[in-house]
Formats: sequence, structure tokens, C-alpha cells
Amino acid sequence: MVKVTLGSTGITVNKNGFGALPIQRISSEASAHLLRKAYEAGIDFYDTARFYTDSEEKIGEALSDVRDNIYIATKTAAQNSEDFWKDLATSLNNLKTDYIDIYQFHNPSFCPKPGDGTGLYEAMLEAKAQGKIRHIGITNHRLNVAMEALESGLYETLQFPFNYLATEKEHKLVEVCREKNIGFIAMKALSGGLITNSKVAYAYQAQYDNVLPIWGVQRETELDEFISYIDNPPVLDEEIKAVIENDKKELAGNFCRGCGYCMPTCPAHIEINNCARMSLLLRRSPSELQLTKEVQAKMKKIEDCIHCGACSAHCPYGLDTPKLLEDNYKDYKEVLVQHSLMERTLRICWQESHYNKSKRRRKRRT
Repeated sequence: MVKVTLGSTGITVNKNGFGALPIQRISSEASAHLLRKAYEAGIDFYDTARFYTDSEEKIGEALSDVRDNIYIATKTAAQNSEDFWKDLATSLNNLKTDYIDIYQFHNPSFCPKPGDGTGLYEAMLEAKAQGKIRHIGITNHRLNVAMEALESGLYETLQFPFNYLATEKEHKLVEVCREKNIGFIAMKALSGGLITNSKVAYAYQAQYDNVLPIWGVQRETELDEFISYIDNPPVLDEEIKAVIENDKKELAGNFCRGCGYCMPTCPAHIEINNCARMSLLLRRSPSELQLTKEVQAKMKKIEDCIHCGACSAHCPYGLDTPKLLEDNYKDYKEVLVQHSLMERTLRICWQESHYNKSKRRRKRRT
């Protein structure tokens, strides 16, 4: 079993972290089954957030009886100390625990520090002194904020997107974490669903002995894949390297990572984190999943875009989101036309086949 230690925290866990964002989309029963199965297989690190609706509650219900055997990281998006304490109290209650192993600032637009006027970092220190949290972390999607956090010496862990599509700048963060003995937690290890081969993704992450990837798990089949790597970790061989190089070419340039930080700002209520990368989803996952009436309705919402620019202003990757939406919608409509033509052709073929069979049966009777 491969383990990783998160820097100066001393937290040593299975190389597979459980990303609990997706369990907010499934029932409590299904979540409990996944969480218990993960625990029984040896997965002992669980990452969640107040922002993830009922994710914390589901972890609390499923794993409170084994609390001392696992590590829990959660997050607060509070902008002031008053909301910080409210979030912390809610998280402790939801998780059915009296302490949180790693409490993280959730993607702040700045690096919280003592004396910055928000009172946030002071609240973290007080919560740690009270024993309600054990380690202080930060999550982010902005390179400048992440690097500032690392250089500040104030944080014990950094959670940042990291996978084989990462640039040299993301790799630099990993190396700085190693140099400064700061734990690195890799979110978006599957690039929000664009990386579809978990074996390749795991083999890539395995190169970095100071990186803990957290895998967003929603289906048992997904969990089974990662469990299988505990005793049989994939090796970064030439075949896997070739897959990585091919994906890097296919996914080069600007593309939506699906982080969703733009969505609360959209006055048209467009599901930006999926709509702005639909072209990739159509080609990197079963296309039938993206051609349902429900998805068509979500894509049609793009027509309501007023080009206010709020999404671009909140994009941590600096993308021209309205343009991405426009391009993806145009492509989607073209795919729909092709799909409709194919369905019509198949229907005609079936009807002709059915007619010919009926005709042959009538001939035999006569």
C-alpha cells in the first residue's frame, strides 16, 4: 500500500484520497455504502466543504463511529470571522466530531494573513488553540494566491488542481511544497472528468511522493478502480506515457476545468461548468449522456447569456467564458443535427428491415 505524508502535519495516509464533492448528488444510502466501502478498503483521508451542500452530513453519518481511524479535511468560504465561526460550528456538527484534522480556506481571492482586517487567520489560530482544528490549510485555483500562501509560512497544506495536464507553474507549486515541507493535496486529479483513464491518472500522480490526490467519487465502479490500485498500483510505463502525451495535445490551450466558481454570479443561471466544456465532454465520455432532453435544455440556456462578464471576472484561469459558451453551443447544435440524422437513418433502416421481414413471412404463407 502506497502512503503519502502531508508535510509538517505528519498526517500519513493512503495515496488515494476520497473527494466528497460528488456524493452530494447521490442519496444518503448510496453515499454511506461508498464511504464505508472506501474505509474498509483502506482509504483514510476524506475531503469535503461547507459549500458541498450535504456532503459533510453524509460523511458524519457514515463514518462517525470510526472517526479516530480517519482524517477529515473540510473548508470554509467565510469572508469574515463571524461567518468563520458559524461555518466551523456547522461543520463540526455535520461531521459528528469535535475536531477537524485540516481546516482550509476555500478558494479565497486573496491570501488570508494576520492583520489583513478580515480576522480570518486570527480565527484559524484561535480555533487551533481551542483544539477544534489541528492543521491550517488553504485551497485555491489561482497560482498567485497559492504561491503567496506557500511563501507566507502560514499554511501547513495547499490544495490545488494538479494532474498530467498541469503546466510548469503547477509543477513549481509541488516542488515549493516539498522544499518547505508543506502538504500538497491534488484536486481535479481527473481534470473535472476530462481525464477518463483513472489508471493513467493514478500512475502520473504516483511519481510525486509528496502529493495526495483526492478522487471525486460518485459511482461504485469508480471507487472500485481506485481500490484496485491500492494493492496493484499502475506503473508509469511507455504505454501510459503515450496516452498522456496524446491527451496533452488534444486538450492543449484554454479549456474550462469545471471548477464552478463562476456559476453563482451568472444572472441567466447557466450551468457554466458543464456547458462551457461540452465539446470535450461529448468526445471524451459517452456522447449519449450529453444528448438527453435535460442536457439540451441546459445548453439552450446559453441563449439567455447577456454577456455581462461576471463569469470571466470570477474565472481563476482567466478564460473568456462567454466566448467558450458560444463556441460550445454552436458545436453542440451541430452534433445534435448529426445525431438526429443518424437516428432518422437508423429508424428508416429498421422500418425497411421490418417491412422486408413481414413481406417474406407473407410470401411463405402463400
